[in-house]
Amino acid sequence: MCGICGVVGHRPATPIIFEGLRRLEYRGYDSSGIATVEHGRLACCRAAGKLDNLKNALEDTPLAGTTGIGHTRWATHGAPTTNNAHPHKVGQVAIVHNGIIENFADLKKALESKGRTFKTETDSEAVAHLLDEHMQQGMSPKDAAFATIRQLQGAYAIGMIFEGHDNLLIGARHGAPLAIGYGEGEMFLGSDSLALAPLSNRITYLEDGDWCVLTQDHVEILNGQGKVVERPVQTTSLTTGQIGKDGYRHFMEKELHEHPVAIGQTLQRIIDPVTRRVALPDMPFDVATLSRATITACGSAFYAGMVGRYWLEELARLPVDIDVASELRYRNPPQPDKGLALLISQSGETADTLGVLRELKGAGQSIVSILNVEHSTMGRESDLVLGMVAGPEISVASTKAFTAQLSVLAALTIDFSRQRGLLSEQKERELTDNLLDLPSHAMEVLGLFDQIRTMARVIAQARDVLYLGRGICMPVAQEGALKLKEISYIHAEAYAAGELKHGPISLIDPSVPVVAIAPSTILFDKTLSNLQEARARGGCILVFTDAKGAERLKDIAEHIVILPDVSAFAAPILYTIPVQILAYEVALLKGTDVDQPRNLAKSVTVE
Repeated sequence: MCGICGVVGHRPATPIIFEGLRRLEYRGYDSSGIATVEHGRLACCRAAGKLDNLKNALEDTPLAGTTGIGHTRWATHGAPTTNNAHPHKVGQVAIVHNGIIENFADLKKALESKGRTFKTETDSEAVAHLLDEHMQQGMSPKDAAFATIRQLQGAYAIGMIFEGHDNLLIGARHGAPLAIGYGEGEMFLGSDSLALAPLSNRITYLEDGDWCVLTQDHVEILNGQGKVVERPVQTTSLTTGQIGKDGYRHFMEKELHEHPVAIGQTLQRIIDPVTRRVALPDMPFDVATLSRATITACGSAFYAGMVGRYWLEELARLPVDIDVASELRYRNPPQPDKGLALLISQSGETADTLGVLRELKGAGQSIVSILNVEHSTMGRESDLVLGMVAGPEISVASTKAFTAQLSVLAALTIDFSRQRGLLSEQKERELTDNLLDLPSHAMEVLGLFDQIRTMARVIAQARDVLYLGRGICMPVAQEGALKLKEISYIHAEAYAAGELKHGPISLIDPSVPVVAIAPSTILFDKTLSNLQEARARGGCILVFTDAKGAERLKDIAEHIVILPDVSAFAAPILYTIPVQILAYEVALLKGTDVDQPRNLAKSVTVE
């Protein structure tokens, strides 16, 4: 979702802000802009489309000044045009805004009644007019900012600069992330630590309702009541190198190659290398007597949760309810007394998942979150965070974070199974060894790009693709279909293989490829039968399997990619990697924007 970068300091602001916006491209955007305070006057430059368009505009209209704000906009209210791009400059103020102002129509009507004219289609412009209205009434910038945010309803992260104030930057957040970076003689404001990584390793994350007043050498943080509060300053180890492409063509290509490291580092954190036993923190509930768990997430993280459901129910014998967060937060189902809510998010800022967290916490559930960003809003509001160590994920389409999420869920299953008295020491060691072998197997899969590329040539010619899986491989098929849709724009759907003849089989003809996730250890005979049915109707069968499965599929499948032999327990993690690579290779053939596919945002921080 939209990105904010701001600076108040002693160096030219525009280059600093522009590079910050470059690092925020991964969030998804369709226009951008920068505003600065030039010798007391506000100046602004905006452009629709990619940041290169803004770069060209800045060459024609350079911005001076050492204080400024920048924005990458993902259109919500209003088309992605230059006129609707941020910053919005009105009178004595300029603002950037992430989120949605739910009462903007009422604010706009009231402001228009005072003679104000709106020039854009955005909800954000109401914030700028409201802020300027308070300034026109003689308020100081600080008082005007406080008066403004107290009138806003909805989700927002806002950056504000003011005419005549070269050494002032004000920020505010409610429901959308915002962080402060501490420099030497300069302060920074950013949507996340990635924007601030090269600028500062000392970060403060504002909490909901917080707002801040920044000058070159001072930070004041206030809460929603206007009282000064203290928030911790955290040291981040994030480096510029971690957010570069390192010679790869795309961030997604780089992140696909980081699967082995993401899996390995995540497992190292949660498995004792000496005893080879899972060592998770103590849970805020009695695992042995737990009667039910609720899993919720969005997008790929939801499919990770579906795999987790299979594991927890089969091995830990724990009943699990699972639903996408955007539905669960409004469904209001009954919750068990002192139950477990397991939430999954890469960013920890996903609006719907965060909303469910608060609903379930209010219903008395213990909140355990699986996050890649542990200091996120979800991390701060959870009872326990199980952190994965995937590192920054820049490409909009999630890759390595998904296998890291699965790695945590697998370890959690082992831990729960042991605590519930269902796992012998020998079986626990076997399952743990299955996981610890995964990084080397993942490296082997990365050697299969050429074979997967051959398969991709078939997919790239199709308009529709069916993905099939059985049992715990069904969510992997769904992940594969989602990735293909996201980055190649080819319509793809995933089905449980046994459902093929309950409707989808009518779609099959030589123009509709069928991609099967079929390890020989998971309901293989059933899957084989379904593929034979598809083949008999002219379907082009493409299969990911192991050597044993390949032998039995050689007369049915047109293309087979043979993966390393792994246990049924570890298979969902390993088989995820080639289906993601397949989507990537198809996108290359289609010539789409792999890292920033159209209409998508990395972190969905509004509903």
